Amino acid sequence: MSMHIGPYQLRNNVFVAPMAGVTDRPFRQLCKELGAGYAVSEMAASDPRVMASVKTARRINHEGEMEPKAVQIAGADPVMLADAARFNVDRGAQIIDINMGCPVKKVCNNWCGSALLRDEALVARLLEAVVNAVDVPVTLKFRTGWDRQSKNALTIAHIAQESGIAMLTLHGRTRADGYTGDAEYDTIAAVKAASKLPVVANGDIDTPFKAKRVLQLTGADAVMVGRAAQGRPWIFREIAHYLTTSTLLPAPYVAEVRQLMATHLQAHYEFYGAYLGVRTARKHIGWYVRDLPGGEIFRQRMNLIEDCDTQLAAVDNFFESQLALGERLQYIPAVEKLAA
Repeated sequence: MSMHIGPYQLRNNVFVAPMAGVTDRPFRQLCKELGAGYAVSEMAASDPRVMASVKTARRINHEGEMEPKAVQIAGADPVMLADAARFNVDRGAQIIDINMGCPVKKVCNNWCGSALLRDEALVARLLEAVVNAVDVPVTLKFRTGWDRQSKNALTIAHIAQESGIAMLTLHGRTRADGYTGDAEYDTIAAVKAASKLPVVANGDIDTPFKAKRVLQLTGADAVMVGRAAQGRPWIFREIAHYLTTSTLLPAPYVAEVRQLMATHLQAHYEFYGAYLGVRTARKHIGWYVRDLPGGEIFRQRMNLIEDCDTQLAAVDNFFESQLALGERLQYIPAVEKLAA
């Protein structure tokens, strides 16, 4: 199923969640190439003192990325947030996403992210300021409330609709929940039923079966996948295929993943530079190998490597060794991992 955000037609309704330190440009591009219909950048701060930093410049770098190019911004001051939106649109952003979902303490302590859900009047001012500042679609990612005693997703959704927001993404947890407990799909369903806007369901979507189930439970227009895509970017094509055909794709070929890893790592090194690249690549490599035979032993050894070429060669050798087990990736069953 395809859908639109403003003038942009997306090829499907399976999206990549913005994740700090994960969804950089090389990873977003890879997810899009592997079937994701849409991806949003890591959260970029709206504080002008931070906007000029190298870290923020990387987060809003969309050079060569498949369209539409979407940037997520965060802040608690309407003027600064509007300025940040204009700043990013001037640099090529085609969609602006506002973060009111991040549960991290250092973000919430600055009254950003999900902390904003405690001040509905401020939410309205922020959304209206950004919508009025730019001529591109503005979307909102939020949570069901600050805590379970003060869930206000329906109110926030109504404010967003009145403010001119183009799409809602709802993570089915409160800020207090963090990433624990089960996602509240009933709340997402209530928001979808009450809103005229497209609604994206987010939270605990980690298999094609779960994606279909969540769409059925919530009536949402799309699903957004976060942590389950770490080390498994082909999950987007797996979900999209299942939603279309009700059949599962087999595990990817080792040879394909071997090539994907080489492409991803080379793009990663180029993006971050050698020193930072080899270090920030470790988490991605760890995610790729964690469910594969010998993956944990390899991860520990790989974390000691401090040279890009050596790291790239080690990863290539690891996936070459997987060929001895079969043409396709042989995931370790969850039962075996628990027993290990």
